Amino acid sequence: MADRVYTLSFHTPGTLAANQTITFTTPFDCQLIHVSANGSNANNCIIDIGYIGALEAYVANLDCGDSDTPATVTRTSFVGSQYPHIAAGTKVNIGVDYDGAGGTAVQNLTIVLTFTEG
Repeated sequence: MADRVYTLSFHTPGTLAANQTITFTTPFDCQLIHVSANGSNANNCIIDIGYIGALEAYVANLDCGDSDTPATVTRTSFVGSQYPHIAAGTKVNIGVDYDGAGGTAVQNLTIVLTFTEG
């Protein structure tokens, strides 16, 4: 079952009025290999992805894409320039700063994570 690729997507319709936290676990070991995030407007949204209880993030300070043009994260953009390995059952946290600490709030936020199994 190694090397199977799957995606996990999150969408929040409307204009965010506060920061958002998305938490999930995976049922098996995996690697995060790509992130895509955007809002439908020109915004100041910042996204962090990591695991709860750790000081290290997988993705830090991703400037969310604007006007339906996604910002993407590839291998060299991950913290440590490596695909993060995520053990089964790890609580993964996506933190969304909806307005980049005082800028324009994101509208219609979409985040897509791509993983390989194993």
